[in-house]
Amino acid sequence: MGPGDEELRVTASVVIPAHELSWTFGPSGGPGGQHANRAHTRSEVRFDVMASSALSGYQRTRVIERLGPIVTVSADDERSQLRNRRLALDRLRLKLADALRVETKRRPTRPGRGAVERRLEAKRQQAARKRDRRPRLDD
Repeated sequence: MGPGDEELRVTASVVIPAHELSWTFGPSGGPGGQHANRAHTRSEVRFDVMASSALSGYQRTRVIERLGPIVTVSADDERSQLRNRRLALDRLRLKLADALRVETKRRPTRPGRGAVERRLEAKRQQAARKRDRRPRLDD
């Protein structure tokens, strides 16, 4: 990679060393003339989850369930290989962080006493309104 890129910090507890990431480069697709045809600016980074020492057993299982044993991300948005490498790293970071995120379980709640009383009072008022509309039998 480059100086200062020795590791990829995914979360506070997960840091992937640079030697666990493998890079491939190729020409970007689409129009662009000689520069796009000859320059290898498309960057692809691969992360082998099974061989990684950065993940605990639980984290490894979680990532494999969600993304598979090898995570691949590519970027060819920019004309510069360096910028595409940074984009690919950011995308890999986001993908791994999303796979590692544990959703908190929803705890069902109950309505408070005030809400129950307001609902019952509204029901009483509606019942009284309808009762008042009925014809009287004593007329």
